[in-house]
Amino acid sequence: MLKVGVFGVGHLGKFHLNNWKDIKGVELTGFYDPDESAAAVAATTYGLTRFTDPLALINACDAVDIVAPTNFHYELCSMAIRHGRHVFVEKPLAYTMEEARQLVKLVREMNIKFQVGHVERFNPAYLATAGLHLKPVFIEVHRLAQFNPRGTEVSVIMDLMIHDIDIILSMVKSEVKAISASGVAVMTDTPDIANARLEFDNGCVANLTSSRISMKKMRKLRVFQKDAYIGIDLLNKKTEVIKLADQHDANVFAFDIDTPHGKRTIAVSNPPIPEVNAIKMELEAFRDAVVNNTPTAVSVVDGYRAMDIAHQILNKIKSFSINT
Repeated sequence: MLKVGVFGVGHLGKFHLNNWKDIKGVELTGFYDPDESAAAVAATTYGLTRFTDPLALINACDAVDIVAPTNFHYELCSMAIRHGRHVFVEKPLAYTMEEARQLVKLVREMNIKFQVGHVERFNPAYLATAGLHLKPVFIEVHRLAQFNPRGTEVSVIMDLMIHDIDIILSMVKSEVKAISASGVAVMTDTPDIANARLEFDNGCVANLTSSRISMKKMRKLRVFQKDAYIGIDLLNKKTEVIKLADQHDANVFAFDIDTPHGKRTIAVSNPPIPEVNAIKMELEAFRDAVVNNTPTAVSVVDGYRAMDIAHQILNKIKSFSINT
């Protein structure tokens, strides 16, 4: 039985607690949260032991799940790693790049399992693209959210856009060679709206727009490649594929169009969407990595790469603001 301790039982922490309790092979040892109100609710609702000393909870566990604010990630992660505990930490990996570098170094030195909570990797709409052999040439992303004070200790890039940065880095098998970006702070002291353009060595270009002060919600990726367009609606859990086909398939909606090169067949399909709970699935993946001694689904290096690109975007925005 894998003993797990949870750090942080606020809004997202409660979702983690709910899912951990349903995951086989896991025993929840207890939780740590300095917030008296959140701690009282968690202790009463889940019947869990509240630890008031972080190290005591770490020592009582095999693995920890860190759902605390980003500025506490490094302290809690490094403490757990140094004591040989496996770590799941919510995105972003850390608050600063130096903290992120130190965590990569510690994970390698201690040889523990470490997973970063980039939950969109487990979104059913994204999972539906697994068999599509994606080779993007251009990617357009919109992630829009209504304003919520929760999470505003970091910029919209670190809060929202980093989800899409991680997905794009996992999708495009090439290095980023150039970044341009602009953004503006409206409701907070850091950018609340941002746009970034990533150019890859293999020629792929990704255009990302994120806002946390929008009137409506949207989480869409549009992927264009030589033979197809793939629309991925992460919010509504829908995926659409429009591609050239050699012939009509009775099981797929298709139509013909006239082109300068003759008649071509266009096929439109919707890959089956798996019925999964993304948070539960990522926590189960972490459990499996620990129990079976296999690589984690989103490694500390993956978390570092997403943070690195996010910070480069932030620096571009700061440079743009200074020069205008």
